[in-house]
Amino acid sequence: MSKATLLFLIITCATAQQTSGLLHFDWDKLAAKAVEKTNVNLDGSMLEMASRFLSGAKGDADMEKIKSVVQGLKGIYVKSFTFDKEGEYSQADVSALRSQISGPGWSNIVDVQEKHESSAIYMKTDGKQAQGMVIISAEPKELTVVQILGAIDPAALSDLSGKMGIPHMRMGPKSKKDD
Repeated sequence: MSKATLLFLIITCATAQQTSGLLHFDWDKLAAKAVEKTNVNLDGSMLEMASRFLSGAKGDADMEKIKSVVQGLKGIYVKSFTFDKEGEYSQADVSALRSQISGPGWSNIVDVQEKHESSAIYMKTDGKQAQGMVIISAEPKELTVVQILGAIDPAALSDLSGKMGIPHMRMGPKSKKDD
């Protein structure tokens, strides 16, 4: 799920900048051990620029879907690390991230635990609407964290799966067909 999730959430747009509410972690510590690193920081100003680009694609159903999905977003932040060998990050690192999204307003909506990997999706709501989302995917040699800030329609996110080069997002345990 990690690479698909990463690519699935990168294409976005929005109108306002907000960096409060970001997860705090020593990302440099992980980056120093990783053989591959992905760091995406799309704040409000970057998303606004993307929104103007998407506005020119009237009549393109895929672009219109993307624009409607990301309206109201204030930021998208992706951190992904691939390691040469297992054990370069610890379960304590993952727990430290999860502890930040366990407070009031946060719900764990998907939690997949397998023998050597885990994936979780957390949603923050104000009681009426989703206000943010965090996805954590931990595999033996890869750790990916995606954070979306702003109003989100989770049902609409799945509409983008498999479109415009965005891979299908697999939710739940791997099937024998996925191997």
